[in-house]
Amino acid sequence: MSAMKVLLLTNEYPPFVYGGAGVHVDYLSRELSRLCKVDLRCFGNQKLAKPGLKVTGFDLRKLKTSAPKELRPVWGAAQRCLDFNSAGTDADIVHIHTWYTHLGGILAKLTYGIPLVLTTHSLEPLRPWKREQLGRGYDFSCWVEKTALEMADAVVAVSEESRRDIFRFFRISREKVHVIHNGIDPEEYRRVRAPEKITRLGIDLKKPYVLFVGRITRQKGIIYLVNAIRHMDPRFQVVLCAGSPDTKEIAREMNARVTAIQKKRPGVIWINQMVDDPTKIALYSHAALFCCPSIYEPFGIINLEAMACEVPVVASAVGGIKEVVVHGKTGALVPLRQNRVSPFEPLLPEKFSKDLAREINRLMSDPASRRRMGKAARKRVVEHFSWRSIAKSYYKLYRSLLASRQG
Repeated sequence: MSAMKVLLLTNEYPPFVYGGAGVHVDYLSRELSRLCKVDLRCFGNQKLAKPGLKVTGFDLRKLKTSAPKELRPVWGAAQRCLDFNSAGTDADIVHIHTWYTHLGGILAKLTYGIPLVLTTHSLEPLRPWKREQLGRGYDFSCWVEKTALEMADAVVAVSEESRRDIFRFFRISREKVHVIHNGIDPEEYRRVRAPEKITRLGIDLKKPYVLFVGRITRQKGIIYLVNAIRHMDPRFQVVLCAGSPDTKEIAREMNARVTAIQKKRPGVIWINQMVDDPTKIALYSHAALFCCPSIYEPFGIINLEAMACEVPVVASAVGGIKEVVVHGKTGALVPLRQNRVSPFEPLLPEKFSKDLAREINRLMSDPASRRRMGKAARKRVVEHFSWRSIAKSYYKLYRSLLASRQG
């Protein structure tokens, strides 16, 4: 019997990665290539050929559109999804990631007659702020996601909480929804000493710092963390490694709030860009504490990255974060009461910010607890979240779908 071949479709793949989905696809494809053939097609100009793994980027040099700016991501995604399929495939399975590639998966299932697997890294009904970025294109992303979920032969949720959200918003058979967590490479993400990378960013290594790493989006809750800074002990630093704003509006809001707090409190450092992995690992490694204030997080790979570098995490108790961070053992979970309908903002935003600050202050004043939690955090990552075991779970799922077709 010939080796199974999987067609992986993704908008993100290195070097064009800006979120957890891109990290997921990068590491999953590496490990899957040990088990089967992987034909990965992505947005961009990437070209890669390794044993078991072929990567092909599809760019938009030929795309011409007079559509409004906010709709261009939609037409760009649709064009690439057509190109993914017109290039032909002899794959046994198509596996899609994020709404940008859902149309591609639908077309592959219909035109090539292969089973469709969909991993939900987020759900569009839970991201209403994306309308700020996409305009009416958000209606398309919601529609294509719903259609792909209904057509998929198997749906993978990255957490139990995400699985519950799927059933909350979509009418899908429970039998076809599986939970396979995200993972991390603990050999790549581990504590390092790289003081030169830290001081170059304007951080004083003589003072401990709390770290945030992420995009400037409503989803990541960074504005609530910035608002919390005024309630924090001024003896430690706050480092915000935050770039790639979703919209001009949130970029302006972020700039105004950070500028205001920097005038009132010393030691607030804003790294206004997404940094490379070695720099990010150095930031984790030298941090005293990591904060993840997301208001929506199906899983949160970012917390695994920090934990693997032996950094305890203070995070909002939402979504898949609750399946990663263990309160009192690897960090602290901050309760968040939020609207149950769009736009899912905190019901008491000032209280949420104060609660974040309280937990951060408590752990920053207790170095012994932080060291203990940091060790426990890495141990949890190594024992429960390896990409190799995750790839085996996906491979087993692929096999079961093919076996059911063969009767």
